[in-house]
Amino acid sequence: MSLSEEAARVLKEWPAPSPEQEQLRLSYLDHLADHRDGMWRRCAEGHLTASALVIDPARGRVLLTLHRKLKMWLQMGGHCEPEDATLADAALREACEESGITRGLTLLPGGPVRLDRHQTPCAWHLDVQYAALAPADAVAAISDESLDLRWFAYDEVAGVADTSVVRLVDRTRALL
Repeated sequence: MSLSEEAARVLKEWPAPSPEQEQLRLSYLDHLADHRDGMWRRCAEGHLTASALVIDPARGRVLLTLHRKLKMWLQMGGHCEPEDATLADAALREACEESGITRGLTLLPGGPVRLDRHQTPCAWHLDVQYAALAPADAVAAISDESLDLRWFAYDEVAGVADTSVVRLVDRTRALL
């Protein structure tokens, strides 16, 4: 099964938590049906991406990265790569690469947490967002893609990040 087929399967099975999320889910499926290259950054009309919010529920905090190009505090994430067998694999790979936490990150069971469509300098990103649980001994290390990397208490996120990140934190906390 190709990554595009696997992504379509995940999206078909995902129970959208709201009417707005259902509209995004259907638009992502339409995008994949209309664009053979809809998973890859070469697709000028946009492409699916995968991200993961690194969360430490025991300490009530999330790890955000200050994105080098966008200059915004965001969850870890980015483009799918040919070696990614699934969207979940891509999200976990991005979380490990960008957080520097190389051992012990695990995705929250149940598949994606939410979807978010946003414009970036390269194209529209149709982001499939997961949550990654940090191990108790997690040590974060800044990557080349970040200007900074920092843990934020849940109630601090709204003061540093945009509404898409706040919604991701809220939805993740509701699922915990």
